[in-house]
Amino acid sequence: MKKIQITQDLFVKILKYFHGDEFELGDNELFELYRDIKKGIEQKLDAISRRSYYTEYKTADSDESKEQARQKYLDAVGMHKDFRY
Repeated sequence: MKKIQITQDLFVKILKYFHGDEFELGDNELFELYRDIKKGIEQKLDAISRRSYYTEYKTADSDESKEQARQKYLDAVGMHKDFRY
């Protein structure tokens, strides 16, 4: 099983969210933490998927599968179709 690293800031927010009663956080503060955590996790998932597309592109066996993976990667990073070769 692979390990995933997150930022210290995201880790602290997760701790505060799940131990909010110990930090005496209000509902608004918990909601803000929830939104920040959700955003941080979504960014991490996007980075993981981009990395897997790139790895697939670099390790593909055939030229056709390599090109498909390259297109997926370029779509994931938001490269406009006019700037692709």
